[in-house]
Amino acid sequence: MELTFRPHIMEVAFPNELLVALREEPDCFRQKVLIYTLGKLYELGRISGGFAAQILDCDLWEFYRLLSEHGFAVIDYPEDEWATERDAQAWQHPDPDQWKPL
Repeated sequence: MELTFRPHIMEVAFPNELLVALREEPDCFRQKVLIYTLGKLYELGRISGGFAAQILDCDLWEFYRLLSEHGFAVIDYPEDEWATERDAQAWQHPDPDQWKPL
């Protein structure tokens, strides 16, 4: 089921001097502010990547690419979870040299 969004218009005022100092066009800056806002909400666990991707009208992988491009960690496991993830990956993608015929 695809969600249809009714946008809630929210106005945030930035001085023109900021856009001049950053050498940004208003539309490009608006998009960056949205990406940083969604990125932070995703990082805090407040929204899912899929939901953020829907808001940006892109797929999940594009959202992850945008996050990475803007300095966010796409996958940020605590140290103790790295071994679990590594083991799960090894189980899903075994070494082909160790395959045995049936």
